[in-house]
Amino acid sequence: MKNSPLNIPVDKLPRHVAIIMDGNGRWALSRGLPRLAGHKAGTENLRRIIRASVEFGVKYLTIYAFSTENWGRPPEEVQGLMYILEDVLDRELAELHKEGVQLRHIGRLERLAPNLQVKVLEAIELTKNNDKLVLNVAFNYGGRDEIVNAIQNIIKDGIPPEDVTEALVSRYLYTAGVPDPDLIVRPSGELRVSNFLIWQGAYSELYVTPKYWPDFDKEEYRRALETFASRDRRYGKVSSKEYEASNA
Repeated sequence: MKNSPLNIPVDKLPRHVAIIMDGNGRWALSRGLPRLAGHKAGTENLRRIIRASVEFGVKYLTIYAFSTENWGRPPEEVQGLMYILEDVLDRELAELHKEGVQLRHIGRLERLAPNLQVKVLEAIELTKNNDKLVLNVAFNYGGRDEIVNAIQNIIKDGIPPEDVTEALVSRYLYTAGVPDPDLIVRPSGELRVSNFLIWQGAYSELYVTPKYWPDFDKEEYRRALETFASRDRRYGKVSSKEYEASNA
């Protein structure tokens, strides 16, 4: 069995990893810094995790950058997050493109400033043929909102109720064409998915670490992937060991 750079058999490596980039504000406050300093540190860490994903052989990476609920944060923090997104596109897009990263956006663009919407769409267009890593950026995203949006579009398209299947709903989600996440990573120790990929993550494995996102480094990422590889995914069925024992 061929191994990945992690010494994990390729068939045990998650194709799609999704990360809730949590703990930026607490990371900053624990150091006596403003919350935005934590978001900037989190953005710097994202660059490292993208490179590690390519090195480790992960094909799809989805990051939860800004939720539909985050609009309720203080205006200066929201504005700062918008600036960080724009700054990342300005500074990092060329390098990401060079490294073969395909950028996608999941969520709603409508509430973003018009110039920022244009930059996001230009980044998607520029990188659409890259295939080293597909990076889904969940910005102004909410799992419930995504499902409501899918239902609305199914109704608009006049699809009869009897033709609505799980496969059809998946095609109407923002992640259409992307495999469901195998692994969802939650830094900061919180034990919830926070409205993130709630349809797609129905059978995802979870990895929770007390480390805040800016401290979620390559070695912790490695541990998350190795932990995933050691698990027996059952999808509601019995485990392979239980099956073997019952048929012995």
